[in-house]
Amino acid sequence: MTPDTRTPDFLELDGLLTDDERHVRDAVGRFVDERVLPIIADCFEHERFPTELVSEMAALGLFGPTFKDYGCAGLSNIAYGLIMQELERGDSGLRSFASVQSGLVMYPIHRYGSAEQKERWLPALARAEKVGCFGLTEPDGGSDPGTMKTHARKSAGDWVLNGAKMWITNGTVADVAVVWARTDDGVRGFLVEKGTPGYTARDIHHKFSLRASVTSELFFDDCRVPERNRLPEAAGLSAPLSCLTQARYGIAWGAIGAAQACYREALTFAEQRTLFGQTLIHKQIIQQRLADMLRRITTAQLLAWQLGRLKDQDRMHHTQVSLAKWNNVRMALDVAREARDLLGAGGISVEQVPVRHMLNLESVITYEGTETIHQLIVGRQITGVEAF
Repeated sequence: MTPDTRTPDFLELDGLLTDDERHVRDAVGRFVDERVLPIIADCFEHERFPTELVSEMAALGLFGPTFKDYGCAGLSNIAYGLIMQELERGDSGLRSFASVQSGLVMYPIHRYGSAEQKERWLPALARAEKVGCFGLTEPDGGSDPGTMKTHARKSAGDWVLNGAKMWITNGTVADVAVVWARTDDGVRGFLVEKGTPGYTARDIHHKFSLRASVTSELFFDDCRVPERNRLPEAAGLSAPLSCLTQARYGIAWGAIGAAQACYREALTFAEQRTLFGQTLIHKQIIQQRLADMLRRITTAQLLAWQLGRLKDQDRMHHTQVSLAKWNNVRMALDVAREARDLLGAGGISVEQVPVRHMLNLESVITYEGTETIHQLIVGRQITGVEAF
């Protein structure tokens, strides 16, 4: 059988997928081809998140898809990864929305919430009747959440929050924010509902990355949150970090989709563009560059598939996710830059996908743990020495 170099699937990974996983990938792929790609360049150029697609994503079962209850699909983690891959083949902003809704909002409610909180929020979030955001990063915090300044104090049975969160996806469109704050008993999680007095959200504009995504600041000024909105099972910094592990897993798959989109466009261009009397694919250096893109993508696909397999077996370790996030996003960014260069002057146009993906990936390589942070996480696992 001839290896598939256009999808690409050079090592026939398709054969490792179940019928359900292939069905999910193909259904989301059709959605991206038919509904996302025709509009996403315009959304990126004009800094608009395509909210009209959210209900369609919900109808496809793309939010909280690995949960087996609360109206969710109960899919494998490999199927979830393939969803993220196809969404990011469209745009990182769309995948970011789904990652936050599933991994950073539904996951903590499902794992750490009360029965009442689960019943109230999870079905509505799965149907996209409600949208959530995740508030951990702070203006002065960045890669060190241990320096968290947002705090919550008990007052007449409620909690009063003060502080700010920064670079929050979905912030101004969210109906509920999962907010992490210091208390006298350590870090705790709270569900802060839109419209709560003292809680405000403001969009961050003038971005050159993730332009088709809502990015916000959150502010809490004597914001009173009832005790019933505290996540009862979330205690300590390990709780929000476990949420980041879920998001990083999806990112490791999503980056493959961005790289695939860039590779496909570079290959098509090389097949069509004539230079010095021949199409570019006849040039040795062009073949070498395309082959290197394919090598990088194939390696990332194998890594993500094995990571998903471990996750489905409940054997995945968070340091393995760090390795995958680090490797696959770096791969995608390198492929996007290479494709942008191969396309020549036209590569800087929003009409071509590589520059859009390249700019988006500059954010993806930073959020949910920078490349350096993930290198140090893996380094600590190797040596047993903390070097942060």
